[in-house]
Amino acid sequence: MLFEGLTTAHVADACLRAGVPVRTASLTAVVGGRVAGRVLPAQHVGSVDVFLEALESAEDGDVLVVDNGGRRDEACVGDLVALEAKAAGLAGIVIWGLHRDTVDITAIGLPVFSLGAMPTGPLRLDPQPDDALSTATIGDWSVNRDDVVLGDEDGVVFVPADRVDEVTGLAESIRDTEHRQAAEIRAGRSLREQVRFAEYLTARAADPSLTFRQHLRAVRGAIEE
Repeated sequence: MLFEGLTTAHVADACLRAGVPVRTASLTAVVGGRVAGRVLPAQHVGSVDVFLEALESAEDGDVLVVDNGGRRDEACVGDLVALEAKAAGLAGIVIWGLHRDTVDITAIGLPVFSLGAMPTGPLRLDPQPDDALSTATIGDWSVNRDDVVLGDEDGVVFVPADRVDEVTGLAESIRDTEHRQAAEIRAGRSLREQVRFAEYLTARAADPSLTFRQHLRAVRGAIEE
């Protein structure tokens, strides 16, 4: 399974270490605290037809990534879209905007992430861009079919599909290091002791250009990336 056993935090840190742009967004899970899959982009302009058209080319396990410009004056995805997406074999929906029909979406059980809920649907119908089914903008980031998305309780992160294996390996290493550090803290060995923080302070005094991240790499601390 894609990113199995990893959190968005692990994957974001792994992207930083791999030199992959860290593309994250703060979204909340409406239902199903986790989603992972290939991006199926759709730019909403006021009608559900763009979602139905996107589903025509969907593959099992895709995640519908809805670009509604981060608008907070309308909901763009409701229960019928969630139900249709589930029936089409999608793994979930990620919305850069609002949803509605929260009770029904919860009952459907398909993982849905959004900026929040609002009862009002679209009161507009704008022209559909030529790239409405090829790219989506989420926060500061543009994503497409060459990307995958992972969402959990901390939000969502996007990774190029051709870098997934590399990022996964690094994320697993970071996760294992952090789990080991947490276990040692519980056993009575402080994090400062584990990362040899006193040594870092001494070294920084001698070389003010030394960063904590450089020190962590040297001692394989890995708590920041």
